[in-house]
Amino acid sequence: MKHTFSLLLLTCAVTPHIAQAQSNPQAERPNIILFMVDDMGWQDTSVPFWNKKTHFNELYETPNMERLAQKGMKFTQAYANSISSPSRVSLYTGMNSARHRVTNWTLERDKSTDNKNDVIQFPEWNVNGFCQQSGIEHSTYATSLAQLLKDNGYHTIHCGKAHFAARTTPGENPLNMGFEVNIAGFAGGAPGTYLAVDNFGNHLDGTPSSPFAVPGLEKYYGKDVFLTEVLTQEALKTLDKAKQTHRPFYLYMSHYAIHVPLDKDMRFYPKYKAKGMSDNDAAYAALIEGMDKSLGDIMDYLEKNDLEKNTIVIFMSDNGGLAAESYWRVPLYTQNYPLNNGKGSACEGGIREPMIVYWPEVTTAGSSCNQYLIIEDFYPTILEMAGVKKYKTVQHIDGKSFVSLLKQTANPFKNRSLYWNFPNGWGYKNGPGMGASCTMRKGDWKLIYYYETGKKELFNINNDISEKHNLARQYPEKVKKMSKDLGRYLRKVNAQRPTFKKTGIEAPWPDKL
Repeated sequence: MKHTFSLLLLTCAVTPHIAQAQSNPQAERPNIILFMVDDMGWQDTSVPFWNKKTHFNELYETPNMERLAQKGMKFTQAYANSISSPSRVSLYTGMNSARHRVTNWTLERDKSTDNKNDVIQFPEWNVNGFCQQSGIEHSTYATSLAQLLKDNGYHTIHCGKAHFAARTTPGENPLNMGFEVNIAGFAGGAPGTYLAVDNFGNHLDGTPSSPFAVPGLEKYYGKDVFLTEVLTQEALKTLDKAKQTHRPFYLYMSHYAIHVPLDKDMRFYPKYKAKGMSDNDAAYAALIEGMDKSLGDIMDYLEKNDLEKNTIVIFMSDNGGLAAESYWRVPLYTQNYPLNNGKGSACEGGIREPMIVYWPEVTTAGSSCNQYLIIEDFYPTILEMAGVKKYKTVQHIDGKSFVSLLKQTANPFKNRSLYWNFPNGWGYKNGPGMGASCTMRKGDWKLIYYYETGKKELFNINNDISEKHNLARQYPEKVKKMSKDLGRYLRKVNAQRPTFKKTGIEAPWPDKL
């Protein structure tokens, strides 16, 4: 039986953390697994996150996501940023992207990944990501979530994609970010290849053949095995060792899947080809099912090792599914239907994520929460789960704990506003919600403001989840009020804006146009 609860919304009120770090000494603290998927769209699963099943829910097979949802709580309005690095920095700093200024994806030190634009000049954002060391130019100085967990007795394990910071900066290495173990994490935001037979993009001597070559897995070179499976097996071996530490563990299981390239996972690819799918569609579906198998293997491990009853499992994606490229048979921008567009877009398809939480003896089995939240909320939530009540950070925390939503005891989010700022240019310029913009969600309403054109779009998300009907002209007072709120917030956090090349003047704030 499914239990659904819809809670009132509440304004985000942040309390500065000023006391020294100390953990809850009472009761056995839970192990925590954050299972993060890369570029997974809201509909890339057989688990329906909408109020009805879609074609995609019937197409993809994710039995272990179904299994997790049956045990725990499904969140239907979980948000992240539309690009990987901003989300991952928000996750591990608790900061909104407008504040931390890592607003596009990172790779090379001191080099922007913004695309070219003839009209606007993008700001000097924090292209080097975030670091726990101060004084790194073009980076955000912050206390990592993993560091606080480590300092409070957790054995911290990183497995898979990091993408916290640029190459040659301290932050590119998870061992500098509070993790005691790092498996295959580095600055790259995608794998050179998922195939061990191709050495995961490395030369035989282990030197990378591209900036995206996955490091540290030399023993698998030349073998017929897929990266998703390798990471899973390495993570399970590390959990075996973790048991010997007699400490609770935090595993950040951060898959490169389901990011392109669309390498074929032959464990599942033939099945989808037999369904009549194109090569790319079948490869994508196989990436999804391979990721789901990893989730199932980890859940099986917890059960077999008597760890399930004291281990929290959190499932999340870092941004929307890719929809702006002609990989798919379906028309462009519809890969995440009913959501509009996908990765890189301010539309729902770019920022709404599949999220499930299983907390033994806390979450109600098969329950669903319709309250919206955002990825920086994970920071204080995971610390509260771990019993870390007082802690000190060098940064201001924007996130709010959603533990009370999991317990269904209260709703701390009444009338809450969510904010995004993307004063950048991503790889694909065209399509709904693309381009330099800032965005606000409050209640059922969502406002998108485009820096380059000054255009404003207003949507009622509850009535128009596909964002097909711009209501800005019908509700000018709503636009004015939300523009004022959004502009005030952006100025408060010292957010960045692009500049018009012709005049050298910054684009207006949303409430100044």
